[in-house]
Amino acid sequence: MANRTVITAEPGKQELFVTREFDAPRHLVFKAHIDPDLYMRWVWPKEFSPTVEEFEMSDGGAYKYTHERAGNKYAIFGVNHEVHALDRIISTYEFDGLPERGHVIMRKTSFEDLPGGRTRLVQQSVFFSVSDRDGMIGAGDMERFLSEGFARLDQWLSNEAASGANA
Repeated sequence: MANRTVITAEPGKQELFVTREFDAPRHLVFKAHIDPDLYMRWVWPKEFSPTVEEFEMSDGGAYKYTHERAGNKYAIFGVNHEVHALDRIISTYEFDGLPERGHVIMRKTSFEDLPGGRTRLVQQSVFFSVSDRDGMIGAGDMERFLSEGFARLDQWLSNEAASGANA
C-alpha cells in the first residue's frame, strides 16, 4: 500500500502539519530536499516549469524559484534559518502571487528514522494568522500538489534504492 500524505490543521490554530512516510532511508529523503536539481524535479506539479534563481541550503542561505502560470510569473522564496544535516530544515516561505506581501510562513521540516530503513517527514508550518493558514488550505491545490510531488519523490527514491545508492 502506498504511503499516505496526512495534512492536519486544527480549527482556530495557525499551524499546519504535513506528515508523510517514505520507504527509503533518511539520507536520501533529506538529499531530495537540499539538492536543487533533484528538488525541482519532484516538488512542483507537472504543469509547472520552475526556474531556480537561488538555492543555498545552508544556515542563512536563501532560496528563490519562479514559475509561470496562466501567463503570470510568480516566485516562491525564503531564508533558511537552520539546515541541520539529516534532521531538519527551518526556513521561511513566501509566495509573491498574493494581492499583498507579508504572508510569511515559518516552516520546520523534520526527518525521522523509522525501522526498516524508512523515513517519516513532518513539516510544520506556522502562519501569521488563522485566516492566512485557512486561505492556503482553501486555495484548493495544496493536497494535489503534495500528493503529486511525493509520488514523484517516491519514484526517485525507489530508483535510488534499486541502484544501491542507499548503501
